[in-house]
Amino acid sequence: MAVIDCHHHVWWVAKRPHHFPPAWGTSLNRDFTPDDLFPELRAAGIDGTVLVQSMDNYDETLEYLDLADTTPFIRAVVGWIPLADPAACARALDALGGQTKFVGMRHLINFEPDPRWLLQPGVQASLDMLRQRRLVLEVIPNTEPQMASVLEAARRMPDLPVVLNHLGRPPVPEGGWEPWASQIAQAAALPNVSVKLSLGGDVVWRWKWSTEALRRYSDHVLSHFGADRVMAGSNWPVVLLSGGFQQVWRGIEDLVSGLTAAERAAVMGGTAEEVYGLR
Repeated sequence: MAVIDCHHHVWWVAKRPHHFPPAWGTSLNRDFTPDDLFPELRAAGIDGTVLVQSMDNYDETLEYLDLADTTPFIRAVVGWIPLADPAACARALDALGGQTKFVGMRHLINFEPDPRWLLQPGVQASLDMLRQRRLVLEVIPNTEPQMASVLEAARRMPDLPVVLNHLGRPPVPEGGWEPWASQIAQAAALPNVSVKLSLGGDVVWRWKWSTEALRRYSDHVLSHFGADRVMAGSNWPVVLLSGGFQQVWRGIEDLVSGLTAAERAAVMGGTAEEVYGLR
């Protein structure tokens, strides 16, 4: 099996500037390109990656797909399409139909004021289009009500693959546990849900990487989901707020070191190959 980093971004600030929270500082306000990432991948022994949208913007998705065509290590793209407008969603999906590296989409529901945004009728109609095309839905649920809506959406469409980003946002900095732990168990009961072994910006900006501090959260996810529904992701460059790429990737390897060889291979690449159809 290949080793796959299932979650990273790239951006050029002059082309499409981000507006990160002031509390994050300014270190991410520069270009992060495939040329910057490639040496890190090579040093870590990573064979390929999944490039994930960094903003809810269709033009970025098109740029990412063009980039994937000229960057051999980018095996797939998780982009963005307008779920709230079913007609526009249908047009976008039709336009992307010939893009073999387009494997799914993510909407940043963590920025939506309505925690039940995914359950709105228009959004549900668009999700059904994803389901019919066997595309993946990715989400970052930041609150208990948001996670509840993700679980309800997954229940309504059991053949829609749903990927929880960043361990479902565990309360790592504060050392918390509930309600995250119970909702992870609920998510694991849904066979169409899988999880990324990674951490999001809302966690890493206020927490320095500690493999040991993360272990009980990753162990909880692995024990409920199993290795065949968990996949390793760096979340580069956002994770640089917390630690270096090699530190983070070696930490992820350490977190799965107690698994069998087959299970480790699944988390470090096999699950991503299966979920995104990369084989």
